[in-house]
Formats: sequence, structure tokens, C-alpha cells
Amino acid sequence: MTIIARDERVVRAMGEMPSFKVGARVRISRRHPVGHYRVPLYLRGHDGVVERVIEPAGIDNEEEAYGRNAGSKLHYYRVAFAMAQLWPGYAAASRDSLRIEVFETWLERIG
Repeated sequence: MTIIARDERVVRAMGEMPSFKVGARVRISRRHPVGHYRVPLYLRGHDGVVERVIEPAGIDNEEEAYGRNAGSKLHYYRVAFAMAQLWPGYAAASRDSLRIEVFETWLERIG
């Protein structure tokens, strides 16, 4: 996916605007649907910070795999998590972090 700077002159269709901005605090939804899903279990329920909005909007790969997408598009976001938050007792540097791209439907707005 390509990261593109947003052009203020572009008129976006309904649903094309990203729901989250860089710097937004988000929580990964704590869902456990049946099947193959692309959000690791160890991230669910944890808080992170949006580092990038991935442009252009894309299809939900999870729904597409089950034939339920119907062409709708939302955004992926690169989200950063502190390693110590994910794994209590993590003994390395406090600045260590994990980054992952997550589809919009898994993100919840916090604070």
C-alpha cells in the first residue's frame, strides 16, 4: 500500500474520509469471531497510537475472504503499541514498540 499526503482540493465520497487521524489513541476491539482474522489475539483489548493512515482506502480482507465485502472500502492504519503494555514483565528498553497495520473495523476511539 502507498502512503499519500492528503490533498485538501480532493472531494471525497461519503465513507472515504479516514475515521482516525495520526496521533489518535485507539483500542483494538476485543472480539473473537470464528474463522481466520488478521488481528493477533495478543493485541485485542490493548491501546495504541495511530502512526499513519494508509491511503487509498482498501477493502476489508477478512470480509472479502468470506465473500461478504460487497466492494465497500475503509482505511488501514499503522498503530504503535508499547511492548511493555503487550507483555507484562517485558524486560528490554522501555522505548521498544510494535507496529502493525489494522483495518478500521477493529479500532475503537479512546480518550
